[in-house]
Amino acid sequence: MTQQAPNYRLDGVYPQRQKGFFMQRVKLPAGVLSSDQATAVADVAERYGRGIIHLTTRGSMEIHWLKEEELPSVKRAFAMAGLTSRGACGGAVRGITCASQGGERFPLLESLARRLQRHFTGNPRFEALPKKFKIGIEADSASGRHLIQDLGLLLSGVTEGQPHYDVWIAGGLGREPHPSFRLIAGAAENKIIPIIEAVVSVYAKHAPPPKRLKFLAKEFGEDKLRNLIEAEPVFGETLPLFTALPEQFVVDSSKNMRLELPVFAGQLTAAQLSGIAETANRIAAGVLMVTADQNIAMQLLPGFDPATEYKNVREAGLFPASANSAIFRICPGSHECCMGLSATREVAGDILKSVAEHGTKLTWAISGCPNSCTQPQLADVGIITSKLITNEEGEKSPRFDLYHRRDAGLGTKLHENLTQDEMIKLLVAEQ
Repeated sequence: MTQQAPNYRLDGVYPQRQKGFFMQRVKLPAGVLSSDQATAVADVAERYGRGIIHLTTRGSMEIHWLKEEELPSVKRAFAMAGLTSRGACGGAVRGITCASQGGERFPLLESLARRLQRHFTGNPRFEALPKKFKIGIEADSASGRHLIQDLGLLLSGVTEGQPHYDVWIAGGLGREPHPSFRLIAGAAENKIIPIIEAVVSVYAKHAPPPKRLKFLAKEFGEDKLRNLIEAEPVFGETLPLFTALPEQFVVDSSKNMRLELPVFAGQLTAAQLSGIAETANRIAAGVLMVTADQNIAMQLLPGFDPATEYKNVREAGLFPASANSAIFRICPGSHECCMGLSATREVAGDILKSVAEHGTKLTWAISGCPNSCTQPQLADVGIITSKLITNEEGEKSPRFDLYHRRDAGLGTKLHENLTQDEMIKLLVAEQ
């Protein structure tokens, strides 16, 4: 019997732009990990990944520059630290993301995120899907991130100790952005897993590869898609309430005790992450969070002052000197990603040098290709590298589309096919 080639994508591995090298992604429920887990990631990066870790906008971590023969050792090291990459790439239920880490009720959201990751990760019923299936959990609609998920959960209230969620489905960005629509209002938490199973089942049955769930919303319309989901036998089930010991890492999320460290382009060295993990052991009960803006956050123990600890961490060199007050989400772009059309870190650096002080108070996002992994339609200023243009000498240069978000929906494209110089001139003029 012929042995099948390994499905690297299902194990969270993508080939890198540079031939012979791979990227490994780690799923972190709601972006939360322990300091021991962070140290394990740093050790792997130091040993195999040129000492660099990339933080993603979905609260996960990536290590680049891995060789194929090293992948089993990397997976083993993560597993020994209680980390998983199963389903972090490919046609599976991806990592459960959350941008509401600073909210009062974040421990409820983290607990559900861990429950969902445990249920769907490695479950063969929810692998080999037509394409990725993304789930996000939020405390409210302010960030708009529920609009871009295959399935978004918005906390609508807590009744007799049980959280309830509005369920939104069929959102996504990419070349054809499509905001999600509300499927259910106020579903109790013990109904959430059956609802998700019903949605994923309909998606798997009806969507051709490599289409996302948003394809079915356009193809069938909201009413037919809703009817198909509600007709699934599992849809109306109720699971037993969660009665075991609490499992969330974050037990208190008061805003005045939150420390967030800016990480430009989401790029950390292994030494910096190790140092941050040691700091978390001292001041944050050994818990770290990867934020949706590619930063590192901690919930401080009583007795520690965020401003003082920020200064201490800064002086210790534990986050990049290039980080500043601007929120700038940046993908790897053409530095490492096969899809990247522009050198995103350099483009972002050039923009930050040019915009006025007002620009550092905005949220920015630049995507190296139309896939929009940095969620540019949810930033004050969103930039998408839309194409490469070849001149008469055969030289290629990127073109950029410029988005602005001014309300609760997705951002609007105001300019397209700009050169980098044209784009920066527009941005400077708008400041």
